[in-house]
Parts: sequence; structure tokens; C-alpha cells
Amino acid sequence: MSLSRLSVELIPRSTEALLDDVASVKALFPAADTLNVPDLMRFPLRSWDAAALIHPHFARVVPHIRAIDIAPDAPLPGADQPGLEEVLVVHGDPPADLSHRTYPNSTESIIRRYKKEAPHLRIYAAFDPYRRAPWQELEDVARKKEAGAEGFFTQPVFDLKLFDLCREWLRDETVFWGLSPVIGPRSRSYWETTNHVVFPKDFEPTLEANIQFAQTVLRHLSQEKGRAYLMPLRVKLDQYLPPLLEALA
Repeated sequence: MSLSRLSVELIPRSTEALLDDVASVKALFPAADTLNVPDLMRFPLRSWDAAALIHPHFARVVPHIRAIDIAPDAPLPGADQPGLEEVLVVHGDPPADLSHRTYPNSTESIIRRYKKEAPHLRIYAAFDPYRRAPWQELEDVARKKEAGAEGFFTQPVFDLKLFDLCREWLRDETVFWGLSPVIGPRSRSYWETTNHVVFPKDFEPTLEANIQFAQTVLRHLSQEKGRAYLMPLRVKLDQYLPPLLEALA
């Protein structure tokens, strides 16, 4: 058995850096059939523009779209973009730059706009098991599905017990399960403070332990032809990605 889809998340720091990373993924990790690109305010390159740059080199690209950035009368990012087939709609964190205007959109309202104005696009939404009580997050899943979401990208998971629970909760959904290495105390503190992650007692913030955990999750998902995406933050691609191929053999 194998995964049905496997994505790598790449940060669009600049055109040159992005294309270098695309080339690295193709060379180091041929199992990836998809790239997903977050939309980060601290970089000038928007996710959908990054997707356009990537498409000549990688057929499947999923840009993240921040709902709170879309003006009611503005065109939807990527709606008419050649070759684009999928987008991930997230709510979006408030910008650090207070001069950046945002709008009181919900994720669901932007998903509905995409379904109406760009029905050819497959729309994904986010699932976060750490943000609040599970019943609240699952109510959100139902609302996003009702609005037109056809699948979900999860926040990275770091605990096999929680992973199993979430698989049960989302059993009938199309899900890209997130995996991201957490290396060192600063990285761990970031996830705990910013994303409210509760790590298991035996969690080790080392590269070796994170690779082993990701291999275990990928093996589980391979048995059921599942989907995953890798978020290789603060690690070199050549150190993190190649060992994961062992789990996909």
C-alpha cells in the first residue's frame, strides 16, 4: 500500500529561494506529488503567485488563502489562474502590520464564494485539534463542509494517541495529516505558545525522534492509502526528507 497524496509545504521567502526548494524536493523526495504554500504576510510573494511560479516544475500546488484578507468586491485569489486546481482556505491570523487591512470574513463565507465564483477549484479547509475543545472543532468541520469544503489540512500532529483519536473523528473525510519536526527548546516553545500544542510527556525535540515519529505516522497512513503533508520548518530538506522515504517503500 502507499499514500494516495503526499505534499511538502514550502515557505515562499523569495522567488529564487522557492524555486531552489522546489528543485530540492524533486531531487530528494520523489514520493511527493503535491506542494502546498502558506500565505505569509512577512514575505512579499503571495501564495497564489508562488503557485504560478511552481506550476511549470510541479503539477499539483495548493496555495493557502487567508479569508480575512479578501475584500468583498475583490476577485478571489487564483480563481482564474491557469493550471490551479485546489486551494486551502484558512481564516488567517491578524497581521502584525496594523496598516494591513483585513475584513470580517469567516472561512465559510470565502469557501462559499469560491464554490460560486470558481466551481472548478477543489476547496480544502483547516482542522486544528489543539485550538479548542474537540466538539467545537468538529462543529467547525461540519460548517466548512456545508459551505463546500471537500477536505481538510490538519495542524501538525505530534502524538500518536491524538493522531488515532483524530483519525476516528475524521474517519470519513479527505484529510492531509500534517507532520512537522520540532527541534530544540525554542521550536517546542513556539508550538506551545503560538499553537497551544500539548506535547506528550516522552516527546523528544531531536531530529532523530521527529523523523522516527513521522515514519510511524506515514506507515499508518500508507496502510489505508491516506494523505499527508510535511512542514519541514527550521530543518534542512536534505536531512529531514530522504529518511522518510523508508516509510513509503
